[in-house]
Amino acid sequence: MNSLDLDALFDRVERPDEDARTRAHERQLELVKPAGSLGRLEELAVWLAGVQGASPTRPIERPQVVIFAGDHGVARLGVSAYPPEVTAQLVRTVLAGGAAVNVLARLAGAGVRVVDLAVDDDLAGLPAEVTRHKVRRSSGRIDVEDALSRGEVEQAFLAGAEIADAEVDAGADLLIPGDLGIGNTTPAAVLVGVLTNNDAAAVIGRGSGIDDATWIRKCAAIRDALRRARLALDDPIDLLATSGGADLAATTGFLVQAAIRRTPVLLDGVVSAACALVGQRIAFRAVDWWLAGHLTPEPAHAQALERLALEPLLDYRLSLGEGTGALLAVPMLKAAAATLAEMATAVEAGVSGRSGAPPADAPPADASPGDAAPDGAPEADAPPAGATAQPDTPFGEESDGRSDGRSEDRA
Repeated sequence: MNSLDLDALFDRVERPDEDARTRAHERQLELVKPAGSLGRLEELAVWLAGVQGASPTRPIERPQVVIFAGDHGVARLGVSAYPPEVTAQLVRTVLAGGAAVNVLARLAGAGVRVVDLAVDDDLAGLPAEVTRHKVRRSSGRIDVEDALSRGEVEQAFLAGAEIADAEVDAGADLLIPGDLGIGNTTPAAVLVGVLTNNDAAAVIGRGSGIDDATWIRKCAAIRDALRRARLALDDPIDLLATSGGADLAATTGFLVQAAIRRTPVLLDGVVSAACALVGQRIAFRAVDWWLAGHLTPEPAHAQALERLALEPLLDYRLSLGEGTGALLAVPMLKAAAATLAEMATAVEAGVSGRSGAPPADAPPADASPGDAAPDGAPEADAPPAGATAQPDTPFGEESDGRSDGRSEDRA
C-alpha cells in the first residue's frame, strides 16, 4: 500500500478554469433573455464552465453514483431504527437494481456502483468489484474506542481515490458519492460537530426515523464521541481513525481525488457533507469542484454546508442517502449546461434590446413642455455622477451581480 502524503495532495488540487467562467458569464449576457432571468441555472452554468474548462459548456453525459457501504460499531448501541444486518441486505438490493438509487439513476441517466468497505458480512458470492476494497468488518464503537487504525484509514482513503480514478478514466463526467450503512449518521454528526465546533444537541438528527428513546441513546453516543474527536482535531487522518469509519475515509479520498482529476462532484446527504468537511481540511481548494445536491433534515447537514459555503440545489426533505437526493439535482445541472450551450444569442436571433427607453432628447417625465436643464446641470440622458452606465447587453439589463454563491476563501 502506498503511503498517504497530505501535503502532496494539497499541492495537486488546482482551482477551476477562471477564464472559462468569465467567458460563460459574458455569454449569459448575450443570450436571448434578460440577464439573470434563468436564476440559479445561470450560476450553475458558470460553475460548470469552470470545472469543465470550457464555454460553452459540454452536456453532462455520464453521471456516476458510487455508494460506499460500511457498518459502524456504534450501531450496536441501538442508535438506529434498524439492526446492522440490514446494510448487507441493502447492498444486495442495490446490486439487484431494486433500490431507490437504482430507480432515480435510471431516470437521470446515471450509472450506479456499490463498494463494500466495512460491511459486517462476508457478502459471499458478490462480484470482486464490490468486495475487493474491503478494509474490515464494521468499525470500533466511536464513543469508547477508535473506529479504525491509522493504517486502515489510509487503506480506505487510497481505495476511494483509486475508485475515483477508475470512474474518471471510464468516462464519468459527474461523480456522486452515495452512502449505505446502518448507524452512519452518528459518525457523520460527530465529524461535523467537531469540525464546526458544535455540541451533540446541535448536530443530532433523527437519521433512519428514530424514536425519542433512540434519540437519547444517539445523543449520548455523539456527546461521548465528540470528547474523543476533539483530541484528534489537528490531523484529518487521526480524526477519521478516531471518529469515522472505512466508508467515510474512502468517501473522503474519493472527493479529494475527484478534485485532483478536475472532475465535478455533486454531494448527497450528511455523510458525504461530513466527508467533504474532512476533505476541506486536506485541500481547501477541493471545495470549488463540489456542489451540494440537496439538503436533508439532519441538522449536521446544514451545519456542514454552511461551513463549506455551499448552497443546496434542492430541499425535498430526503434523508435516505445512497445518492438519491443528488440524483434529483442532476437534471438541473443538465439544464444549466444545455441552456448556456444551445440558446441563441440576441444577435443570432435578431431580437432587439429592451423597449420603453425614452429618446435622448425627451424631457424628464416630471418636466413641463419647454423646460430646459438649468445651467451646469447634467443632460437628461447622462447618468448621475459616480453611477455606472448600463452595459450594452441584450434587453438592456444588467446582471444582478450574483455568482455561483461560493466563497473565494474557505481555508
